[in-house]
Amino acid sequence: MTIRVLLADDQSLVRSGLRMVIDSTPDIDVVGEASTGAQAVALTRELAPDVVVMDIRMPGMDGIEATQMITAESYEARVVVLTTFDTDTHVHGSLRAGASGFLVKDTDLDGFLTAIRVVAAGDALISPGVTRRLIAEFAGRPVPAPAVPELAAVTAREREVLTLVGRGMSNTELAAHLRIGPGTAKAHVASLLSKLGARDRVHLVIAAYEAGLVSPSC
Repeated sequence: MTIRVLLADDQSLVRSGLRMVIDSTPDIDVVGEASTGAQAVALTRELAPDVVVMDIRMPGMDGIEATQMITAESYEARVVVLTTFDTDTHVHGSLRAGASGFLVKDTDLDGFLTAIRVVAAGDALISPGVTRRLIAEFAGRPVPAPAVPELAAVTAREREVLTLVGRGMSNTELAAHLRIGPGTAKAHVASLLSKLGARDRVHLVIAAYEAGLVSPSC
């Protein structure tokens, strides 16, 4: 099935470049373009894309606010933020708003296309460098804030899996590290998503940080 993508970036040159990359890919199509956050929200309502590739800095409504509106209205569309890396506030704000992925604009083309496919399939993806910055941000707080009361419901093994997810491991890496089958790793992640009420893998990462399971030394 073809993945339908909406591009949201205020720079037409960036949109054109991304469209050229996507148009050369048989399983992904661009169904629309937006130059502002408000346009991105409106076109998501109109076109119902599978994935919205969202810039942060746009005139008027920015990408974080647009992401929050799109995810709050329970559209099927999932958001991948693709932006020049600025601050931890932007990263955390995007993920908190409901983005399922965060990539910097120096990501290679294969990585960009992979992110679209991963997010469209219901998983989530963040750049490794972004993961490290998020860890540093949370670790920099004076006192860890375990604002995840549901964590009491997880098993010891699930807590171990959550820690590894917080370090940025994929299901394949989890399986290899824990010496379990890929299906078992996937089942553990699915259980964590359910127990913690997390939207996707990115929000499991946030839960791991907030629970103090991950630190910069990990």
